[in-house]
Amino acid sequence: MISNVAQGVRAFTSNVFLVGGDRPVLVDPGANFDVVERLDSRVDDLDAVVLTHTHPDHVGNLAAVKGAFDVEAWGFDPSIDGVDRAVDDEETVRLGDHEYVALHTPGHKDDHLCFYAEEPGILFAGDLVFQNGGFGRTDLPEGDRETLIRSIDRVLDRIDPDLAELHTGHGPSVTTDPYGHVELAARMARQT
Repeated sequence: MISNVAQGVRAFTSNVFLVGGDRPVLVDPGANFDVVERLDSRVDDLDAVVLTHTHPDHVGNLAAVKGAFDVEAWGFDPSIDGVDRAVDDEETVRLGDHEYVALHTPGHKDDHLCFYAEEPGILFAGDLVFQNGGFGRTDLPEGDRETLIRSIDRVLDRIDPDLAELHTGHGPSVTTDPYGHVELAARMARQT
């Protein structure tokens, strides 16, 4: 079961996905709201916090979650403050009940990761792509449009056209033709 703990929050934050199951994890702790209070009512324990990337809106609550649940943060670059364990490109990590492959997808930020589980067809896309062909900003430090396009293409080549769920860093998750939304993002990112 995947739920967005930040649902309804009116502060500037990312989506915060609680992945339940054998290995409960939090994908991005978000920022600017009391995520620990929201988690306390939903889960007794967490095994890890998994980061798509370290922009402040995705990791502002990281210290609070680590302190409350005594967990490590897993991300691409352990030299960044708060990241305790490196997740390498193509490494397999267990989130909830499924194995996900981590895909290094820079372009929005150098340490950006997407997480894809072929079975059951779930993609955590962070800020790489969004609903309706949206894609990550490239006007921030470490942003680069050509790199972002290559990252979107890499994900498109990897995911199954029958993708069931697309969970993005902002906005709603997509369960109706999520593959089509990623394809559209690839096209839109190429337009100037």
